[in-house]
Amino acid sequence: MVTKQQKVGEARARIADNVRRLRNERGLSQEEMAELADFHRTYVSQLERRITNISVDGLERLAIALDVDIVELLGISPGTEDAEATKSTGRKPKRVTK
Repeated sequence: MVTKQQKVGEARARIADNVRRLRNERGLSQEEMAELADFHRTYVSQLERRITNISVDGLERLAIALDVDIVELLGISPGTEDAEATKSTGRKPKRVTK
């Protein structure tokens, strides 16, 4: 069930952001990530660009390859709000300082 705060496609965006973040944290190229998860080399790129959906089995393969719990791929990644604001406006949101 989609809540008022959740939008259709949000899960795909979360997965894409988390895969990219975790892959980069581990110093892996998209090709290396694909090899670890037993995907075609272009599939990781498609996931990160939100072009394709991924199955639960595919999420599990990514989680194993990244050595994380599958839930971490669906979580809200740090800085997601800033990233979403940048996409919609083309500018980063202003920070309020005290």
